[in-house]
Amino acid sequence: MPSIHTTDILEQVERLAPDLTRFIQEAVRIPSLPGHEQEFQGFLAGRLLELGMKVTVSRVRREALAGHPAFCDDDIPFDQRLNVIGRWPGRGGGRSLILNGHADVVSPGAEELWSDSPWSGKLDNGCIYGRGSTDMKGGLAAAVYAMESLRRLGYQPGGDVIFESVVGEESGGCGTLATIIDGCRADAAIIMEPTRLQLAHVQSGALTFRLTVPGRAVHACMRNRGVSAIEKFYTLLQALSEFDARRHREQHHDVYPDPRQVAPISIGKISAGDWPSTVPDRLVAEGRFGVFPGEKIDKAKAAFAALIGETAGSDDWLARHPPALEWVEGQFEPGETAADAPILAVLGKAHAEVLGEAAQRTGVTYGSDLRLFTNYAAMPAVLYGPGDVLHAHVVDESIAVAEVVQATKVLALTIVRWCGGGAGEEG
Repeated sequence: MPSIHTTDILEQVERLAPDLTRFIQEAVRIPSLPGHEQEFQGFLAGRLLELGMKVTVSRVRREALAGHPAFCDDDIPFDQRLNVIGRWPGRGGGRSLILNGHADVVSPGAEELWSDSPWSGKLDNGCIYGRGSTDMKGGLAAAVYAMESLRRLGYQPGGDVIFESVVGEESGGCGTLATIIDGCRADAAIIMEPTRLQLAHVQSGALTFRLTVPGRAVHACMRNRGVSAIEKFYTLLQALSEFDARRHREQHHDVYPDPRQVAPISIGKISAGDWPSTVPDRLVAEGRFGVFPGEKIDKAKAAFAALIGETAGSDDWLARHPPALEWVEGQFEPGETAADAPILAVLGKAHAEVLGEAAQRTGVTYGSDLRLFTNYAAMPAVLYGPGDVLHAHVVDESIAVAEVVQATKVLALTIVRWCGGGAGEEG
């Protein structure tokens, strides 16, 4: 088949940029909170059908996942959690590729803090605003319009192109895990997470924990006769801070630019006390424990538990009333694709052609679905997409349209270079 010229691809993406912009706006205007992704998934399935793809909408079933070691029970009902899979069959002779992204977005929080509605999809000064614009509807849109651009040029891939819009990524990855259990495989996967168009082929792990710290209640006027659970937690918090710093001195990974920020420990939620004038007899703290790339989950958990036990043992009260440690909700293992994996070279070359500079390789400090591909499907995977994770999960989340257009061009070139094929009859 005749080849597709790079200039034709780049020009076609530019022609579609206004449509791409409107698509992202429409996508952001559909709230897709965990457990309520159905409307957005229907919107996306319709768009894939318009592209002529073979589309499957499948329900994610808890019973199919429950026994898997990577399953994280996020307590969200499974009755309407739907994955959308679009398949562009290859003609043969090429490599297959998965383009993966998640439909679910986090809560917008207090909506009065936003400049406009979190679901406005407002376009202002080249940026689209709204929850999910960066994380990660901009990335999903880039993949959709990469395929649209190639379709319009009459391209037919040699290997299959598989587009996955999955649910549940924010709370453990049930959607991507379901695709893997169902046997969906390819020669490589690109996950369009917001990486500022850097190639992130390494991810740290992130384990959610809950610490329950006991105290002894007493009227506040008799404070010294009680034991404040808050003060006892402060002892543990100091130990966790020192533990975090020590782990970062002892472990490192070359792709991370900041050796002090690879697998951080953070407390995200604290609840204690039930009356201002009562010494609190219970504190519950929840947080995330970062796991270094290459570190075994069981070993990391054991080190964390030992730290809590040793700290409690050095305190008279906690030694007799030890805090309880639980591992809850999201349990993200680390994951890593080998630096010499061919998909990294192909994607990096496409990036250089579009942006005129070498692609930077990096690792991310958050959990993602990359580890499901590398650890449970034996597939090389890389995170690559528009937007900055610093703009995710925040008030006035936004994405720059120009960066989405760049990502679209890179993905289109990567599909052609990876999957092979060429111009044929438009299908």
